[in-house]
Amino acid sequence: MTRVRTENLGNALAFVLHRPHPAIQGLTRQLRVIGLELREAWPDLPAEAISADFIFYDADTGHDEQFPWAPGASPMPMIALIGSEAPGRLNWALTMGAHAQLLKPVSDKGVYAALLVARANYDRARASDALIADLEDRLSARQTVVQAVMIFVLRGKSEAEAYELLRQTAMAWRVTIEIAAARLVANHRAKTPGKEDRK
Repeated sequence: MTRVRTENLGNALAFVLHRPHPAIQGLTRQLRVIGLELREAWPDLPAEAISADFIFYDADTGHDEQFPWAPGASPMPMIALIGSEAPGRLNWALTMGAHAQLLKPVSDKGVYAALLVARANYDRARASDALIADLEDRLSARQTVVQAVMIFVLRGKSEAEAYELLRQTAMAWRVTIEIAAARLVANHRAKTPGKEDRK
């Protein structure tokens, strides 16, 4: 089980992307009580927001162009400020990558919990993305190994002999089998120009 970080959030930087409104006064007040450095912005996030630890954003009137990153690709935890539960607005808030949410008008209750939930969900999503990328890399490497083995098979070797040749090549080059396979496949392609075009 992954432990959720619950240490003091003091000195974290939070941007609140919301027009000045009484509905968020409780939020700004509580963020300061918790000890966060607070910056408010509207209608767009400034460039320095890229270094923020948290972004609170208006789910009711916000739009894609307010953010300098693609929907769902924020480099920090995002917390949606929701006043309207219209399906279209909720769908947009989720598409933007909400890691937590607060209902407006925001009181002094729930802000700290939203910060912790957002950070935990963000960390979990980043870990999942890294795992997926690693699995995709491994799958690609395995496919390259198969291609390298097939190069030897096409030269008359059995699959067992081909794999052993690949293993010996990797040892001679002092690299992993995956790197040796990638080099062999690249070299084979370089020697057979037009092969891709004939597919």
